[in-house]
Amino acid sequence: MKLRLLCIGKLSEPFLREGAAEYAGRLGRYLPLEVVELKEEGGGKKADLRQIREREGERLLARMSAQSFVVVLDEKGRSFSSEGLSELLGEKMLRGTAEVAFVIGGAYGLSDAVKARGDLLLSLSSLTFTHQMARLILLEQLYRGMTILRNEPYHNR
Repeated sequence: MKLRLLCIGKLSEPFLREGAAEYAGRLGRYLPLEVVELKEEGGGKKADLRQIREREGERLLARMSAQSFVVVLDEKGRSFSSEGLSELLGEKMLRGTAEVAFVIGGAYGLSDAVKARGDLLLSLSSLTFTHQMARLILLEQLYRGMTILRNEPYHNR
């Protein structure tokens, strides 16, 4: 199984880039990982936020495979424990899912079309994170999930 992250925008802060690279490297020891960064639309005081979400959404949808199991990060999505996310990954591996794609929107969120394409809406927390921090947190949780599946000591339970 392959993991794919479809992200709007690049990581702007060095600490986010370093953290994401660290967890992506760790995760890559378990599963192939591809991170796709798509252009972030410009905003501004008079920006049409719906239009921004639509344009970013079109680019995201164009990069999704019809065969992928798509997990869309959304604040109104389903919450999982780390163990629950691990179980989801394990189930997809056992079922022979070729690719699980995780979608992280931009600063203004995701279009309804992207949310509708998702096979699962996932909330990382009831707290609000920047889309850049969400990427780092997701990568860490995916790594944690794999260590749980392998019964490795990273997850202290």
